[in-house]
Amino acid sequence: MKTVSKTIQSNHSRREFISRSALALGASTLAFPYVGRVLGANDRINVACIGVGGKGDSDSRDAASNGGTLVAICDVDLNTLNKKGEKFPQAKKYQDYRKLLDEMGKDIDAVTISTPDHNHGVAAIRAMQMGKHCFCQKPLTQTVSEARMMRQLANEKKLATQMGNQGSAETGLRRAVEVIQSGVIGNPQELHVWSNRPVWPQGLDRPEGRDEVPSTLDWDLWLGPAAFRPYKKDVYHSFAWRGWLDFGTGALGDMACHTVNMPFRALKLGYPSAVECELTSRMYPETFPKTSRLRFDFPEREGLPPLKFWWYDGNPGGDIKPLRPDADTSKEMVATLGKLPTSGALIVGDKGKVFSPDDYGAKFFVAMKGESTFLAGDKHEACVAVPESIPRSPGHMKEWFQMMKDGTPAFSNFDTAAYLTEIILLGCIAMRVGEGHRMEWDGPNMRSKNIQEAARFVKRNNRSGWEV
Repeated sequence: MKTVSKTIQSNHSRREFISRSALALGASTLAFPYVGRVLGANDRINVACIGVGGKGDSDSRDAASNGGTLVAICDVDLNTLNKKGEKFPQAKKYQDYRKLLDEMGKDIDAVTISTPDHNHGVAAIRAMQMGKHCFCQKPLTQTVSEARMMRQLANEKKLATQMGNQGSAETGLRRAVEVIQSGVIGNPQELHVWSNRPVWPQGLDRPEGRDEVPSTLDWDLWLGPAAFRPYKKDVYHSFAWRGWLDFGTGALGDMACHTVNMPFRALKLGYPSAVECELTSRMYPETFPKTSRLRFDFPEREGLPPLKFWWYDGNPGGDIKPLRPDADTSKEMVATLGKLPTSGALIVGDKGKVFSPDDYGAKFFVAMKGESTFLAGDKHEACVAVPESIPRSPGHMKEWFQMMKDGTPAFSNFDTAAYLTEIILLGCIAMRVGEGHRMEWDGPNMRSKNIQEAARFVKRNNRSGWEV
């Protein structure tokens, strides 16, 4: 990697000024990232891909198609690893990302991380401490402390970063932020976000016994920093891990990095003053519940009034009904679409409402006070005159490569993404603290003011060899 030339520094300073002004609309409470050393437009970017199955399959392909040279790939499952190796025969193959980073550190510029949640923070922090640019799937981490550490490392090491919440690149999401922050719906007072997740098993106890570990899977490496437990076929690996407290972050961690992304930016959500798990079907010792409702209380911020945010999730089936916004809250959405969509975000202001009916914020609708139905945001007369102020995206992965090449900030860089992740993970802590316990929160110090037990869930005690 080479030192930034005076020309690049000059261009970057201009871009930084422009981008600061634009990004202030989406994350005005957040510090601005600065890449201290960038790669020139013609430089080869050597990338190591950690986790190449599932989302890691497309992340590694996207890295290659955007100009990255895959020099190393890693996956704990040899079937997945060898299949990806056929596509990129020049890449050295590993099952242990620690060994990859130790042996290949001097030969790589950047990493992509697409493992199960519990390995995100360990892999990313290890790579970032070595000065590697980082693209990491959502949720950025499994714990609040890891998110804080990654945000600090990105700033201290001046790294190009991006979280894999691809809705950030949608024009509709950026336009919704512009519309809301222009004051079209007045002062925001409530936020409601819901999801049809989980679509994986949760709300269950750990099965007894153990099964033989497949010869192609390194179970110890899959567990990584988590406490040891016996392997059970189809219970954890390869997809069913999301509902387990030791490995995933439930529906909230999985989807809120998408569905809360737009309102987080538009409403300038900093740390909440309190979080409470209002209701669940039932909390289990080792898994998230089948359905839940949480409330986040946000104080006044940057001229905006206090706001309450409700999160609802679940797709339980049987006799258990999923928790969702009540009929009065959802009436305009139902009148417009005929039913409440399976996921969405609704922002209620004192002059109107904005509603996004999908996971990624690609589309949004507006209903002004007194209107009984929503109209597409690009057609509503209240939105037409709102100027465009946020740069549009060339592509989610491409933004990260652009940040590495010339310093232009990616929209979901860790300065923003780690903040969003940290807030979301507070909901996971609130569930573990227990239903009906209002957890007062001191954001800067990562601690509850009134519930001492919350400290147990801020940081994980990693197994030996997996410390950060």
